Amino acid sequence: MKIEPLLEDLRSDDAARVEAAAARLTEQAENVVPELLRGVAGVQRTADLQPVMRVLRHIGPAAFDGVIAAWRRKEVTAWQAGRLLGVFDERSAGQYAALAADPDYGKSGNGFQGLVRLRVDSEAGLMALVGSFARGRPVPYKVSDYARLLHDSFRPRLRSLRRDPATSPRIRRGAMAALVAGGGGDALDERDRAAVERLIQVKIPDEVPTLPSPILSGWWMAVPGASYEGVFEALGLHDRRPVTVAAGVQAAESQEIRVPGPDGADRPVGRAFVTPELDGWRLIFGSFDQLVGDPWDGMIETVERVSVHCGQAQLFFLDDAGGSDVWIVAENGRVIRQYAAESDPEWEGDPLPWETLAVDDPDFDPEYDEAPSNAGTTGARSACGYLSVDPDEVGPDTEVRGHGWLALTAPGVSHGAFPGTLLI
Repeated sequence: MKIEPLLEDLRSDDAARVEAAAARLTEQAENVVPELLRGVAGVQRTADLQPVMRVLRHIGPAAFDGVIAAWRRKEVTAWQAGRLLGVFDERSAGQYAALAADPDYGKSGNGFQGLVRLRVDSEAGLMALVGSFARGRPVPYKVSDYARLLHDSFRPRLRSLRRDPATSPRIRRGAMAALVAGGGGDALDERDRAAVERLIQVKIPDEVPTLPSPILSGWWMAVPGASYEGVFEALGLHDRRPVTVAAGVQAAESQEIRVPGPDGADRPVGRAFVTPELDGWRLIFGSFDQLVGDPWDGMIETVERVSVHCGQAQLFFLDDAGGSDVWIVAENGRVIRQYAAESDPEWEGDPLPWETLAVDDPDFDPEYDEAPSNAGTTGARSACGYLSVDPDEVGPDTEVRGHGWLALTAPGVSHGAFPGTLLI
């Protein structure tokens, strides 16, 4: 069959010619689709795939099956298959759901991408969603987006799966994860929320803490373990709940959300994680914008305010891309020592006992080098270990007491308002 005339008809402005050509191509899809796909060998640009994509879109479900078959035979690359599978319409909704259920991570992600694009609400889509979470992490691309998109429709059915005695434990776990991914903790019923809280309490005693590494960039605060309770008032934190370190770190690194404020306007809300006591110190992680604010004046004001409530507070800020390296120590509302470097380091306050002064450094040459008398040699990555706790050194040998807390930066907002699942 010569398809060139039909391809030409597809480019026509005559709707009748286009419809007739699409019908003929669909009738001959078994021969047409393989021929088209052979022509994409070596193609590496989306623009060069456009003519084939247009034909596949007209053919519809038969072309969808042809692309999948060619992908499995490695006749098209994963990249090409992903582009080609993005063109199909509602006629292929069931095929997208079937692809989403594929155990292959990449193929499943393309299926969910189609389900999201078409906003497919189907039992097959729901079960593909549950199955993806039941298999564990990492979940395929767009799974969480699909869970959020269809949450209002899926929530009653997912809750039914949770309570169906005929459903396997694996599927029940997947349904629970899908509920949380779509609507946060508030999507769970009272029974499941209680179960999660019990699981957290079970996990906490045996957990080996791992904290975010300050490699490349990062910020955190440290306060004495004996007086850490003051940090909640000092930072305006609300609704604190016990949490594992794994979940607390993940929550602190997630994006803030926007919720309606008292005046009706949206306001940003974030989460803060206060670690268990680690070698006598509690560390605080979270959104810099929500907890500190201004990059410089905000750091000074925040660390002094927290030190009023906790006796002492330390703040560390690192940004290798921007060249920033800052550490600040405050006691009882006053900064006693600070180091800030963006190009040349600047020091304020008297040196602390553990510091090596610049003038005592073996590389310092008084004939050629100049340094203030209070200038030290230690940046934040080293100073944190002397002052309190180095996040990179926290691990099996760290003395851990108590448990961590997850808190919100604004009142009247539920923890369940934050979408997505946390690894307990």
